[in-house]
Amino acid sequence: MIRKIYATILLMFISFTAMAQGSNRQTEMADLMRSNGKIYVVTAVIITIFAGIIIYLIRIERKMNRLEK
Repeated sequence: MIRKIYATILLMFISFTAMAQGSNRQTEMADLMRSNGKIYVVTAVIITIFAGIIIYLIRIERKMNRLEK
């Protein structure tokens, strides 16, 4: 039990350190992509992927409902 608590605290400190180190670099990358206009391409690809996943899940749900009936 105590080992789990220590492990959780250790993992929290590691994640906080990782977040603190990466924040400046991420903004530079986002600014660069925004200036080149590539951020819109990335956003469109992500939206397309999520829309595909949602459509796929809706189709599976409809098939499951038909099979249950």
